[in-house]
Amino acid sequence: MKQGGVTMEVGNDAVAILTISNPPVNILSAAIFDRLKELLIEAMRRDDVKAVVLTGNGGKFSGGFDVNVFERAQKAGDISIIPDVSVELFVNVIEDAKKPVVAAIEGHVLGGALELAMSCHARIAATKTQLCLPELNLGVIPGSGGTTRLPRLIGLPKALEMLLLSRSITSEEGNKLGLVDAVVPSEELLIVSRQWALDITVRRKPWIRSLHRTDKLGSLFEACTVIKKAKLTAKNMPQHQACLDVIEEGVIYGGYHGILKELKVFKELVFQETSKGLVHAFLSQRATTKVPIVNDIGRKPRPVKKVAVIGGGFMGSGIATALILGDISVILKEINSEYLLTGIKTVEANIRGLVSRKELTDDKAEKALMRLKGVLDYSEFKYVDMAIEAVNENIALKQKIFADTERACPPHCILASNTSTIDLNIVGEMTKSKDRIVGAHFFSPAHITPLLEIVRTEKTSPQVILDLMTVAKTIHKVPIVVENCTGFAVNRTFFPYSQCAHLLVNMGIDVFRIDRLIGNFGFPIGPFQLQDLAGYGVAVATTKEFSLSYPDRTFESPLLNLLIQKGRNGKCNGKGYYVYEKGSKPKPDSSVLPIIDESRRLTNVMLGGKPISVTDEEIVKMILFPVVNEACRVLDDGIVIRASDLDVASVLGMSFPSYRGGIIYWADTIGADHVYTSLDKWSKLYGNFFRPSKFLEERAKRGIPLVSVFLMLTITRCICPFSNT
Repeated sequence: MKQGGVTMEVGNDAVAILTISNPPVNILSAAIFDRLKELLIEAMRRDDVKAVVLTGNGGKFSGGFDVNVFERAQKAGDISIIPDVSVELFVNVIEDAKKPVVAAIEGHVLGGALELAMSCHARIAATKTQLCLPELNLGVIPGSGGTTRLPRLIGLPKALEMLLLSRSITSEEGNKLGLVDAVVPSEELLIVSRQWALDITVRRKPWIRSLHRTDKLGSLFEACTVIKKAKLTAKNMPQHQACLDVIEEGVIYGGYHGILKELKVFKELVFQETSKGLVHAFLSQRATTKVPIVNDIGRKPRPVKKVAVIGGGFMGSGIATALILGDISVILKEINSEYLLTGIKTVEANIRGLVSRKELTDDKAEKALMRLKGVLDYSEFKYVDMAIEAVNENIALKQKIFADTERACPPHCILASNTSTIDLNIVGEMTKSKDRIVGAHFFSPAHITPLLEIVRTEKTSPQVILDLMTVAKTIHKVPIVVENCTGFAVNRTFFPYSQCAHLLVNMGIDVFRIDRLIGNFGFPIGPFQLQDLAGYGVAVATTKEFSLSYPDRTFESPLLNLLIQKGRNGKCNGKGYYVYEKGSKPKPDSSVLPIIDESRRLTNVMLGGKPISVTDEEIVKMILFPVVNEACRVLDDGIVIRASDLDVASVLGMSFPSYRGGIIYWADTIGADHVYTSLDKWSKLYGNFFRPSKFLEERAKRGIPLVSVFLMLTITRCICPFSNT
């Protein structure tokens, strides 16, 4: 029988197989939970059923609960939209069942799916099954027993690690810890699970109700000590502290009390701003792979097996690292042996760093490095499927490299540039194959930062876009497809960020105060420490490009050039705004203050020669509202497909705090009207830099959320996918 995405078949061995079916990953829903409950009750009642095995269709157990339902509940303010199964289904029907229920799991078993499996009396897993409770990444805690059952199955220390860090483990590790009872090949999963269930009925295997276990918790004193220490080191986020409080409740008062506390806290967290922001960021990230006229009309990606990377500097070596980790062979080209050796050593250091952090095994590291080859000419480029130029932001150099690469590569080869700022039409001016030119803008460090900005010109082939999106997936990057302009979507949106920070400093605000406030807002570091890390040359070069393209809203501060003249280049030479010493955290360098004073004298932008008086809150807004303003211009120019793409870009590319949802989402929570009126006021006080865009003004006056641009631009792309307007 089949209904609600669950089927039941009773075999000759008297084992009922309940199969969840909701392609592609058997996501859980209210309908599936209702049908699952109905079939389980029927199985318990039937005389021809001795035991139950719960599994998923198509080699996947379940990928967890549908996150879209969270967003619907949050927008409606109605918690009943999220099904409440913690007690009624997971405890009363499954865990307290009079017949054993065994979970046969494989694939990615996440969130509610793992909680469902933990409520069963045993878990048999296929090899290399992934197990994770990632709910804290959505601003909530597990809501169906995860915080109570997991510590009872694997012990508190490991459970806290999995919960607080949303750490995924394999079925093999889960077997060692006690989360999984046996690991078997996929083809044997149902056979072993059926027999295990029957063995429980005759007590050859233990009948375990995990909610009632206490043997792995240790003494009450030991457990409370572990939790107390975790509270001191866990992230200071609502969901992390709440998770620990709920675990503590279950340890002290018993598993059932823990379940009830967990459910109550889960329902409260769903409606907090943190969860709303994180859910939006999560769903927005999933939407970036939907590109009209590229991957929605049946077009198939071509294989990209070998890539040439031109330039073995910091970015080039990082890109090469990302590619070889994705099983793509790389030819790394440099202009001389010394530079080439440095580039290869940098790749090796990147790989060793991953091994030392236990993010990569020694065996996989060796295999990755075998896919790297260094060259000094273009002779082997005739075998590559894509070439990525990753040299410094020098237009003439990039143009020559593109022309040389086009001559050396086969006719199908994708010609990509990692430029962060320069218009691709200028970069590819000397090439003939305009349809193969694309931007592949990685973010530093390229092998770690998860964003890949794919830039298309009006002539870039949709096939090239699809191929590069497929490469992004292969190397575990999140792609956003954008139109061509100076700075593209991400750097163009954020160029006012550092520029306004410089403007405020020249207006008398303390540089270290700005960094501290931006850090308090949620960025990992402030704009000035960021410039220290990136090196001043990058900022000087990009400012030049932006000043040429957007002269009406560019502030050219002399400060960076003054720092360079004084022999400072940030972390590169240990001296910038901060002092960098090996083995210690960066320290504010007071000796930079006279240089800042010199910059202030040269710019002479202080009103009446006195520093402006602004609050901490105003400083944060004065730095971030111009970013929102430029984001509005990006939306108005049709540079991105949907407004939420800028949210993803801001979080993954510029480290905007994910719990705030992204730059556009955050602006909408404040209100377009407030952003507009603030910018309008500052433009009258401090000049044209803050002048609100027409796009922002229109939405502010009409009360239209900025994120509503999603549908408008998606429809526009379907009609005219390569428009620059």
